[in-house]
Amino acid sequence: MKIHKEGLKVIPIAFFTIAVIDVIIYIFLQDFRIFYFLMAASLVFAVLVVYFFRVPRRSVVKNDSHVLAPADGKVVEVKEVFEKEYFKDKRLQVSIFMSPLNVHQNRAPIGGKITFIKHHRGAFYPAFVEKSSHLNERCTTVFKLKNGKEVLARQIAGTVARRICIYKKPGDHIEQGAEYGFIRFGSRVDVFLPLNAKINVEYGVNTVGGKTVIAEI
Repeated sequence: MKIHKEGLKVIPIAFFTIAVIDVIIYIFLQDFRIFYFLMAASLVFAVLVVYFFRVPRRSVVKNDSHVLAPADGKVVEVKEVFEKEYFKDKRLQVSIFMSPLNVHQNRAPIGGKITFIKHHRGAFYPAFVEKSSHLNERCTTVFKLKNGKEVLARQIAGTVARRICIYKKPGDHIEQGAEYGFIRFGSRVDVFLPLNAKINVEYGVNTVGGKTVIAEI
């Protein structure tokens, strides 16, 4: 396991802030019982910040017929919808909610060419609610197999998440299961699939990014 590059930007700032707060607590509250609680809480928070940016090592089994989960989390929706941004037709949607304790690295559900990327500014409703899919800040990425089949993955910011990171651009090629983005602090990823796709997950199932086969196309 290693620390994600996004963490290398955030962790030093977080640790400095925690250190300053701890000094203030020591100066003004060291003679009170709450001092020990606050110091313990700051230590727990520091550990959680590092834990959030962890990147576990995973082996990816590549298969052009499989759609892999783009994120760690919990399936909160499986339904047929009208996808109006790119496909402009009916698709099967699988939504994965990522809590602040999940790994927040996003992985390519299929391998191939990235044909479309678009970032939208928006609101910050809780990522587990349905309206977050089209009202929240989000970034849409479309992956295309050599056989022409396409899968759309939409990163959605939540109430706490305030930054969506994307590391690819249209025209880039990517291996199945490779990293293409990251979302900070709690979020969601919606995956849009062809109507004839065989869905292998259901509501409440926990997924592992780059490992769980959520569908077959």
